[in-house]
Amino acid sequence: MRAGFDHYYMSTKVAMVTGSNKGVGLAVVRALCKQWQGDVYLTARDVDRGQEAIESLASEGLKPLFHQLDINDLNSIKTAAAFFKGKYGGVDILINNAAIAFKVADTTPVAVQAEVTLQTNFFASRDVLTHFLPLIKPGGRVVNVSSFVGPRTLNKCSLELQQRFRSDDITEDELVGLMQRFVDKAKKGELKQDGWPEMPYGVSKLGLTTLSMILARHLSKKRPHDGILLNACCPGWVRTDMTGERAAKSPDEGAVTPAYLALLPPETTEPHGKFVSDKKVQLW
Repeated sequence: MRAGFDHYYMSTKVAMVTGSNKGVGLAVVRALCKQWQGDVYLTARDVDRGQEAIESLASEGLKPLFHQLDINDLNSIKTAAAFFKGKYGGVDILINNAAIAFKVADTTPVAVQAEVTLQTNFFASRDVLTHFLPLIKPGGRVVNVSSFVGPRTLNKCSLELQQRFRSDDITEDELVGLMQRFVDKAKKGELKQDGWPEMPYGVSKLGLTTLSMILARHLSKKRPHDGILLNACCPGWVRTDMTGERAAKSPDEGAVTPAYLALLPPETTEPHGKFVSDKKVQLW
């Protein structure tokens, strides 16, 4: 009995969405539950909030599963990775959605905003990718939820920085160094002199999109026959706790592009390593 039970889970497809107890993340879980055959995991830092979100989707007749995940806690990432490897032999769909943003009117100093925002949106998201990319199964899909604020921020950087972020030979180590440099310069009040705009959220998403391009190139080199597609996307300006009520899209409308990228059909080769908005590849 046990062997058959294990085989069932090893052959069952599985998706995981980070930071998905509300907003766009919750809407992506809803979309996957409706459109995809497989187990869909809603994850959240807080177990109670996660369970509430599971119950709200259950009341719609959907059946997501729950796993605790705090992307700012390396042990939490490792525990989740071990769980998915042990139960399913890996992951078919990974959607990196967890993120934070200070409100526009927030008076928190830029130095603090820079450190806090980049820690979650870039460094912690990278930690998730570091531990989960080796678990992505052949034919898998990885979607990093970024933002149109990224390219806007890129265009406000010095030409030297723009050149590095857009280059095909930027390495993960170099990118990590640039993100750390932004935080360090923010603390010293030297962002402008160093060629950066004072836009911590935009820089964090610029970093995540660039990281997506670097990791996609890695996958093409290291696992050329596995058909894995990895992209960054912008869900659009969505009405969430983070953005407020004035935004143009509902969370379900915001989930359309992430879900589209997660469900690209087998044998599809494009897009890969791209920045996608409204289902279209955008200039970078």
